[in-house]
Amino acid sequence: MGEHSVHSNTDQKKRAEFIGHLLDDIKALEIMLEQNLIENDIIRIGAEQEFCLINSNWRPAKNALEILKNLNDPHFTTEIAKYNLEINMDPLELKTNCFSKVEDELKRLLAKAKEEAGHLDTKILLTGILPTIRKRHLELEYMTPNPRYKILNDMLRSQRGTDFELHIRGVDDLSIHHESVLFEACNTSFQMHLQIPPQDFVSSYNWAQAISGPILGISTNSPLLFGRELWSETRIALFRQSLDIRRASNALKDQEARVSFNNHWASGSVVEIFKNDIVQHKVMLSRDIEANSLSELKKGNIPKLSALTLHNGTVYRWNRPCYGVGGGKAHVRIENRYIPSGPTILDEVANFAFWVGIMKGRPSKFDDMVNCMDFRDAKGNFIKAARMGKDAILQWMGRSISVQDLVIQELLPIAYKGLAKVGIDEEDQKRLLQIIENRAKGITAAEWDVRNYRFLRKKMKKDDALRALTKTIYQNQQNGSAAHQWPMLKTIPKMDNKATLVGHIMSSQLFTVDEFDLANLATSIMKWKNIHHVPVESKSGKLCGLLTWTHVRKIQEQGGNEDGQIVSDIMTKEVITIQPKTTINEAIQIMKKHEIGCLPVVQKQDLVGIITIKDVIAFDHGKNL
Repeated sequence: MGEHSVHSNTDQKKRAEFIGHLLDDIKALEIMLEQNLIENDIIRIGAEQEFCLINSNWRPAKNALEILKNLNDPHFTTEIAKYNLEINMDPLELKTNCFSKVEDELKRLLAKAKEEAGHLDTKILLTGILPTIRKRHLELEYMTPNPRYKILNDMLRSQRGTDFELHIRGVDDLSIHHESVLFEACNTSFQMHLQIPPQDFVSSYNWAQAISGPILGISTNSPLLFGRELWSETRIALFRQSLDIRRASNALKDQEARVSFNNHWASGSVVEIFKNDIVQHKVMLSRDIEANSLSELKKGNIPKLSALTLHNGTVYRWNRPCYGVGGGKAHVRIENRYIPSGPTILDEVANFAFWVGIMKGRPSKFDDMVNCMDFRDAKGNFIKAARMGKDAILQWMGRSISVQDLVIQELLPIAYKGLAKVGIDEEDQKRLLQIIENRAKGITAAEWDVRNYRFLRKKMKKDDALRALTKTIYQNQQNGSAAHQWPMLKTIPKMDNKATLVGHIMSSQLFTVDEFDLANLATSIMKWKNIHHVPVESKSGKLCGLLTWTHVRKIQEQGGNEDGQIVSDIMTKEVITIQPKTTINEAIQIMKKHEIGCLPVVQKQDLVGIITIKDVIAFDHGKNL
């Protein structure tokens, strides 16, 4: 999330001052390009590693700040949620064994995090989306108490004007709304940086856009969210929608999302990309800036362009242009933001080498992508790859080809040439790119997740299956082998019964009826599905009653007949409800006290599940595990 010393734009004077600095930063960058003040004689790489913190129950922990304090290492920083942390790695010159050095540094820093987390009974996990995240983990109590996060949340919420909405359609469907940007916290990524010579920036940037689809397709590992099987890389849809402040209206407006792939090839210079982002996206955050960039240039200093950097950090391009200063020299780079975290360090470094190899091995015929490929094909490929992974059929230079074939037939040869061109050790070339080839011919982490989750769901309830999957991913990560080598589950992992809250064992697949439905229809549904409890909803979709088979039978025994009656005539109107975060023991006591066999589960007046005496008995005897 970058700079933390920020403030909102409610102070118009401060906002005006910040925008003045932003415009001066653009002018300063133009001058620096004209005067060749941007470094162009060396290429460096860098990375940011986001990771999850999980407790002994394989669920999200919330002790990131305590772990960060104990780490006492500037490489580590916070993320928006208390169950995530990030590592900012040291930049390295692109040569010889730099990828082995990246791998070694990741191992060292993650081992350090693992040790400190272990003192607090916490584990670390590399994965694009943590399988055990539930909606309650997106409440504000899980937001890291940092002014930047709160301000960003308030500003985005204010500009949107309504709750954030999420609609993703895959094998399963997910449609949900939420009051904060914490949907974004579900995502963890491995962000890769490649320094680019300024004179080649636009050609490199367009090439990065063109290859995004196939690289994403071969790297997917996030097919699950809230136990729903969605996209092969669900992060792409989730991140885009979690920060979407565009409002629906009766007018058709071509407004770009804050998280975007863009709508056209870049042109001009890197400055034009930054200008377009200022045009397209409102200034969300500002900060006090002491040194004016133009004044610094006149003094012979290299400016940090703090205003431009802050604004750029609130525009979430999947390939993001970045400006930075290191060792007193300015540089520009491309940040690849679409690759998920994990599933192993080895997989991540292989992805890194593959991307850099293709970037540096770009054939000269692709220097001008405008005349090679329709931009909408590049954008369409990205979405297809996110949905379907390596089985997606892409449009590549006028022909249809699968991700699998494109990677093996064309992109891997380019990657080998690119790595050789910059002097990467031959041993590292073969070791890392062989992982990509084996993955293309075999299985991606996303496919592994789906197959094993389906296996677990045949024997386990959803929450237990997600915990078992998370445990298995963690165990496989400890072995260090790349994900395409992970074995398939053939037996159910042994799990401790660690469910403590109603949300862990409730049924979320609900049969409901409307209060104005015919009573005969409702009782027929109960008979057909052999269910004894059916929640009743009002026209607005709120819980307003409950049908229980015991209550229906009493009416029938008293000579009542459902013919002509509606549900509201026979339902129980005084319904006792609980919340997902109610403890299971508390739910048991409520059932005993009121001598009832079920409890509807509501969250902010919305019905989200139901827990019955059968669920409690199964939990009590450990039958779900």
